[in-house]
Amino acid sequence: MKIKEKLKRALQSIKSFALECKRVLILTKKPTNDEFKTIVKVTGLGMIAIGLIGFFVYLIKQVFLK
Repeated sequence: MKIKEKLKRALQSIKSFALECKRVLILTKKPTNDEFKTIVKVTGLGMIAIGLIGFFVYLIKQVFLK
């Protein structure tokens, strides 16, 4: 009996997950060119900022640990 209950719960959770995914996909839309360009700019600036922070941490580590 326990195996059937576990299987039933697993199938129910998979079904609810699939329904949630379907709902999200229905709500999404393709971004306009302006939205896409803004997203690319913000993402690029974020990557540069994280890279610079990492570089400065590396430099500080090299200066103080030698």
